[in-house]
Amino acid sequence: MTNSIDDAVKMFEEGFICSQAVFAVFSEKYGLDKKLALKIANGFGGGIARNQEVCGAVSGAIMLIGLKYGKTESGDSASHEHTYELVNNFIDKFTEKNGSINCFELLKCNLPEAREKGLFSSLCSNYVRDAAEIAEELLAE
Repeated sequence: MTNSIDDAVKMFEEGFICSQAVFAVFSEKYGLDKKLALKIANGFGGGIARNQEVCGAVSGAIMLIGLKYGKTESGDSASHEHTYELVNNFIDKFTEKNGSINCFELLKCNLPEAREKGLFSSLCSNYVRDAAEIAEELLAE
């Protein structure tokens, strides 16, 4: 396990949201300023602006895959397909490990109840770790 994975968990535990922690901890490695990465990832926490849809840690990892491999020219179908392949691979691995990529399904309750139960530290820290670990593995391929 690398320091980046531990750093992502630490960022989350220090008050950054899940999407920010996963995306920003690796961003500079792929050419994006960390402060800008934090801004970009800000709206994805809590399952996209607290709507409990796609887990923010998952969104952060997906943005990270796009940052490294995403297409930058309209005719670059190879980069496009490779990015989708890696994103689907990420989703499969995260789902296999956690049962879902959906925030509500992962927490099994709404966000106020999750806060009350302390699930952000007991569950979400693990989701941040898993997302960062899987992303790092896929990005090393």
